[in-house]
Amino acid sequence: MGKKILVVDDSSTIRKLVGIALVQGGYEVVEACDGVDGVEKLNANADLAMVICDVNMPRLSGIEMLSQIAKLRVGPMIPILMLTTEQQPNLIARAREAGAKGWLIKPFKPEVLLGAVSKLLAQ
Repeated sequence: MGKKILVVDDSSTIRKLVGIALVQGGYEVVEACDGVDGVEKLNANADLAMVICDVNMPRLSGIEMLSQIAKLRVGPMIPILMLTTEQQPNLIARAREAGAKGWLIKPFKPEVLLGAVSKLLAQ
């Protein structure tokens, strides 16, 4: 199996679609149902290579989750790709300030997602 990627989204359907694309691309997938679960899974899986995260989620939004990760993380941040329906420039700027390295709009094409993942993991 390839590198391990955390997929954080409150939609089980999106988590499955992203997971299928990633597994077909040779990656291993860990799923989290919201930002709180995402922080817990990140802390429990030291070997994660990347995070793909939604913005609008219950309990803890994607941007709030990024802020928590930045506070808790020791060492360099792993690449974080936001995958969302949101397109507002202010949200994109806030996500970048919080540590996001990329922004992809739903619905997504699997090949575009895999291209973004490959590019971010190569940095």
